[in-house]
Amino acid sequence: MKRFLITGIISSVAAVLTGCETTSDIAAVRNFEPERYMGTWYEIARLPQYFERDLDEVKAQYTLNDDGTVKVVNSGVKNGKPTSITGRAKLKHPDANPQTGELRVSFFWPFYSDYRVIELAPDYSYAVVTAGSRDYLWVLARNPTMLKEQLDGILERAQALGFVLDELEYPTPVKP
Repeated sequence: MKRFLITGIISSVAAVLTGCETTSDIAAVRNFEPERYMGTWYEIARLPQYFERDLDEVKAQYTLNDDGTVKVVNSGVKNGKPTSITGRAKLKHPDANPQTGELRVSFFWPFYSDYRVIELAPDYSYAVVTAGSRDYLWVLARNPTMLKEQLDGILERAQALGFVLDELEYPTPVKP
């Protein structure tokens, strides 16, 4: 746990010092309905992150708590062994009307990171998420797989927003 905390702090400082291109110019989705976002999301594609290295069968489970916060359980398989981490998220602008798809998430209190939903299917069947810089991008879906044509369209739009997708990873999907 201590190693993860130190790594997280070092990564944050490095991002500031190296001047990572922020995503502050990319709008979060509007009319976001947190209740509809709850449930299981499967990771379809991602930009590589140290905390997800060699992680396959990745999914996230979001559960709305009574106090309005969200329980987040990220899980996957690494080197053949199941692994998971539990965190907490909260709306970044809880009183906004309409609500935007911006949250703050923490897996190591008291440190929170941006979680910005920048594309969301009208039926909440897929979502595109970023964080505070263009070094973070996840394509999530309600099903473990996605049609190639749909994913290609999503990635084309992400590239138009300035995301460099040369190193994009496609984790092995969750087995049915």
